[in-house]
Amino acid sequence: MAPSHPAAATRPGADAVSTGDRATARALLRAGDDVPVDTPRVPAREAAERELSRPMYHEDDPNLLQRAIDRFWEWVGGLFDTASDAAPGGALGVAVIVLAVLALIAALWWRLGTPRRTAATADALFDDRPRSAAEHRTAAEEHAAAGQWNDAVQERMRAMVRALEERALLDPRPGRTADEAAAEAGRSLPDHADRLCVAAREFDDVTYGGRTADRQAYQRLRDLDQELERSNPRLDDTVPGAVP
Repeated sequence: MAPSHPAAATRPGADAVSTGDRATARALLRAGDDVPVDTPRVPAREAAERELSRPMYHEDDPNLLQRAIDRFWEWVGGLFDTASDAAPGGALGVAVIVLAVLALIAALWWRLGTPRRTAATADALFDDRPRSAAEHRTAAEEHAAAGQWNDAVQERMRAMVRALEERALLDPRPGRTADEAAAEAGRSLPDHADRLCVAAREFDDVTYGGRTADRQAYQRLRDLDQELERSNPRLDDTVPGAVP
């Protein structure tokens, strides 16, 4: 019987070794695939932010105005939640407080009337457009004929002060108030000083105080205006700057 070939004798062992090597290699490869990748934290965050900033992720986001409105209502809701926790009775107590505040505002509005823009002009007697005393008197008579007594009183007071300026009894001065004009005119017309102060108060009441004038109030200013036109001022014995 012929001896076996040496290669044939060792082939089964070689096949076993070759099979084991391949299994080991596959196991190593699998193990290599399972090794975690150690990525630094900051670059990973930046990469995520770049990805999330892509327009495709924000197509349905609300616009800037809608976000502002949402924030505002969140703030209002937070206020009500805080008030509900602090107020007696919770939400019902807050509702009662709100109604009380609204009632107070309505009462003040009814008592004081609508705020007027003229209150911001430092109670100035005249507006920006200069007019003569005759023009103010004509406007006053037109308002009186129409029953608009507030406007009639205002225009008559302006007519009186303008007439005193035209007679050089008052120096023309922008921004002068009715009270100031009455006090200054009363020094040269002392017999009418008290009535001038009353006329100035009536002007202030209808212009800034929310009061309503009537026919009698206008008639008093009209009579005073006519008397001032016929009156003679009290002049000083010496004129400033004159040589004695």
